[in-house]
Amino acid sequence: MSKPVIKLVHSRFPNEISAVEVTRATESCISCGTCANVCPFGVHERKPGHNRISRPQSHLCIGASCEDMSFYCVNHCPRKALSIGTNQNYKTIGDHRWTRDLILGTWKQAETGMPLKGREYEIGDSGGGFDRMAFKFLHARVTDAIDDDAISTEIDLNKRAGRRICIDVPFYGGGMSFGSISLSVMLARAKAARAWGTFTCTGEGGFPAELQEYDENVITQVATGLFGVSEDTIQRVKIVELKYAQGAKPGLGGHLLGDKVTAEVARLREAVPDSSLFSPFPFHSVYSVEDHEKHVDWIKEINPDAIISVKVSTARDVDMVAVGSYYAGANIIHLDGSYGGTGAAPEIAKKNIAMPIEYAITKVHECLKEEGVREEMTVIASGGIRTAHDAAKAIALGADGVVTGTAELVALGCVRCGSCESGRGCPRGIATTDPELAKAVDVDWGAQRLINLYAAWRSEIVMILRRLGMSSIKELVGRYDCLSYEGQSKGPRRGI
Repeated sequence: MSKPVIKLVHSRFPNEISAVEVTRATESCISCGTCANVCPFGVHERKPGHNRISRPQSHLCIGASCEDMSFYCVNHCPRKALSIGTNQNYKTIGDHRWTRDLILGTWKQAETGMPLKGREYEIGDSGGGFDRMAFKFLHARVTDAIDDDAISTEIDLNKRAGRRICIDVPFYGGGMSFGSISLSVMLARAKAARAWGTFTCTGEGGFPAELQEYDENVITQVATGLFGVSEDTIQRVKIVELKYAQGAKPGLGGHLLGDKVTAEVARLREAVPDSSLFSPFPFHSVYSVEDHEKHVDWIKEINPDAIISVKVSTARDVDMVAVGSYYAGANIIHLDGSYGGTGAAPEIAKKNIAMPIEYAITKVHECLKEEGVREEMTVIASGGIRTAHDAAKAIALGADGVVTGTAELVALGCVRCGSCESGRGCPRGIATTDPELAKAVDVDWGAQRLINLYAAWRSEIVMILRRLGMSSIKELVGRYDCLSYEGQSKGPRRGI
C-alpha cells in the first residue's frame, strides 16, 4: 500500500480552543524574543519588522508535558512574564460520549497524523459500551519482528461472486448528504478517501458534479426520499447503499429544514428552494425479504457490477434482517447504531430507540455464522465510532470494518454545538449550505486533515494488532477473547 503524504496542518482558527492557555504579562514582558527562540511548536512568534512579540498561540502548546523539557518557555523567560493555565473555553465543550479530550485529541491527530497516547484519547465517559471495554494485552504474543507496513489493515467489501473490492484501511466515510454538509466538506472527504484507497458516501442528497472525478471512491446512497437518485448516479459508482434506516433516528425518517434548502440543494434534489424536505420511514415498497430482493434486483438491473450495501438500524431483530439481506443478494450489511448522527438527530431517539451497536454487531456476527453465510457477507458497523480503539473493538466484536462520520467532522473543527440543522447551520462552516459559511472550509486543507486522521487511526490499529500478536486486521474479527469489560465506574465522570 502506498501511503499518502502526511503534512502538518494547523487549525484554520487563529485562536482555536485548547486545553491550556499561555498568558503573557504585558507589563513585565520586554519582548526580548527568548520564548520564540526556544519554543519548537510555534506558540510564540516575533514577526519580521515588529518590535513586540505576538500574542501566544495557546492551541499549539503541549501544556504540562513541556514542563520537564529544556525548551519550557516559562523557565526561560528572564522577566517571569509567562504562565500556563487552563483555557476557560476548554470547559465549555464536550459531553459524555465526546469528551473535550476526545475532541481536542481528534483535532491534534488531524493536525499531525500522529496517534496520541493516553486513555483519555481512546474512550469517552458514557459509562458503558466501548467506554467500558479494553483490550487484553498482558498475555498476548507481541509481533515485534514485523514491520508496521507488513501488518495488514486491508478488508474485503465483497466476499461473494462478482467484482472484488478491497480497501486498505478498515473504515470508510458514512453517508452525509449535500444539504446536511457543505460541498467543500463533501469534496474534502472524497479527496481523503481517494488518497487512502477507501470510500465516502453521498448520503441522500444527490451527486454534485464536482464529486464526479472521485467516482471510484464514492458510494451512491439510495434512501427513502430518493432525493438526487438517478440511473446515472447508480451507474457511475462501484458500491450502491440502500439506506433503510439510520441508527440515530430509526423509525423517524429524515428532515432537512427549509433554511438549508438553497437553490443548489433544491436543484440536485429536484425540490423547491426554501421548502423543508422529508425522507419518509420506511421504504413503503419494502415489507418483506422478497420486496427487499426486488429492491436489490432494481439496482442490479441498472448497474449489474454494483456491490450492494444495506444500511439498517439496530432493531431487536437485526440479526434476521441481516440474514434476509444476504438471501436478497446484498454484499454488505451495514449496522448503524444509535450513538451517531449529527446535531440534527433528536437526542430522545438516540438514547431510547434501538439496540446499542455493541450488542448488535455480535448478534449479527453469530447469526450469520449459524446460518453458514458469515464468510460471504461483509459486516460493517457505524454509529458512534469515535476513535481507532472504538473501530478495533467493533471488529473484535464481529464486524469486518467500520464507517466513520462525526469523527471526520470533528477533525475539520466541529465542536459539537448541535446547530447542524438550524438556520444557516454550522457556524464553523461544516454542516451548512450557506455559500459564505461554506467558504470557511478549504477543500485541500480539509482533505489533508482527514488524511492525517486516517493515518493516525491506522497507526493506532497497527499498534493494537502488534500488541495482540496479529499480522492482519482479519485475524481480529469476532475475537471476543481479546476484550475485557471493566465494569461500572463508581467514581465521578471525567473529562466533561
